[in-house]
Amino acid sequence: MYQRIRSKGLSVVSVTAVGLAYLIAYVNAHGTSLPLQEQTDRCEMVKASIVDAGFSNKVTVTCENGHAHVSADTYPDHPLMIGIVNSNEQVPIPAADYSVPIPLVATPGSTPKTRDSSLAIAVNGVPIYDYTGGGEMSVNDLYHHQTQHDTLLTQQLDICGGHAGRGDDYHYHVAPTCMIDAMKNSGDDAILGWAFDGFPLYGNKNPDGTPIGEETLDVCNGQEDETFGYRYHTSIDAPYMIQCLMGDTTDLNDMPRVSPLKPAGNSDRLAPGRPPAGGVDNLTFTQTDSGKRSMDYSYRGESYYIRYTPSDTPDCYTVEARTVTNQGALITGEYCR
Repeated sequence: MYQRIRSKGLSVVSVTAVGLAYLIAYVNAHGTSLPLQEQTDRCEMVKASIVDAGFSNKVTVTCENGHAHVSADTYPDHPLMIGIVNSNEQVPIPAADYSVPIPLVATPGSTPKTRDSSLAIAVNGVPIYDYTGGGEMSVNDLYHHQTQHDTLLTQQLDICGGHAGRGDDYHYHVAPTCMIDAMKNSGDDAILGWAFDGFPLYGNKNPDGTPIGEETLDVCNGQEDETFGYRYHTSIDAPYMIQCLMGDTTDLNDMPRVSPLKPAGNSDRLAPGRPPAGGVDNLTFTQTDSGKRSMDYSYRGESYYIRYTPSDTPDCYTVEARTVTNQGALITGEYCR
C-alpha cells in the first residue's frame, strides 16, 4: 500500500495498493529510527488499517502533534440491536465529530489501566469497551470474571457484539463479528482497531495464523509484538477483547467520550435505561433513510418503544418514548448532543 517506506531514511509518501502487510514486513526487516520516523510509519499504518478494511468512506485519520486522530460518527453499516434480550432501553444514534487521538509512539507498560468508557476504536469507527456494561471494571476486578456484569452472558449485546450505551452511542463489548465479516482484508493479519495507548487489536489468532497458546495473553488480553512492541487480541472466552490498557498513557479520563443526548429547553428528561428484570420480548430496531430510529419491545405483556426523529436543529432529535425504566410514562421533547 505504500509507494515509499520511511524506514532507515526512506519516507512514507502515500497509501497505494501494496498493503499494510508490506509495510509491517519492511519494518520488521529494516527497523525504524525514533521517534519522528516511528511516528510517520505508525501514522501510515493506522491509515492503511482503515483503508485496507474498506472503511475509509466513514473513518478519517489526521496525524499531528504525535497522534493519529481517528474520526467517525460511531455508527456502523452492519445490522444493529438484533438478538438483544436484556435491553438497557437505549437507542443508537450517530455521534457526529467523534475523534480519538491514538499515540504514534506507543510504549509497553507493566501496570494495567481501566476506564468506565471506551478503551479503543475499531477500524470502522465504533468505540470498543471492556465486557462490563456500566463501568464496573476497576483494577482490582481485572483478575476475576465478573459474570454478573458480563454484557455477553447477560444477553445485553446484539448478534454483532455491540449495543447502544448510556451515551446513546453504539459500541462493542466483545469481538465485532459483523464488522470482521464485512472487512475487505478479513484475516488473521488484519488489524481490527487501535487502543488508546497506541497498540493494535487483532483477532483470535496470531497475525501469522498460528493459535495463541493458553495463558499467553496477559490480564488486558494482550501480548508482546515484534512490530508494534505489544498487541491486543479478541478471544472466545472472557474477557473477549481489550479488558484494560497495558501501554503507558496519559490520563485516560482526558480521552474523548460520546456526549449523551440531553433534553433541549423544557423537554421531558428520559432517565438512563437499565435492563428490566428478566429481559424484554420481541425487541425490534428499525431505521429509515430519513434518519428516524425506533426500538419496539414488550415486557410482561405491555408494549414499549423509543422513537428518535431528526429535528430541524443539527444533531438534535424529536423524541417520543415509553419505557420500563420510566414506568411507562410517555416522554416527549427535543434531545441534542
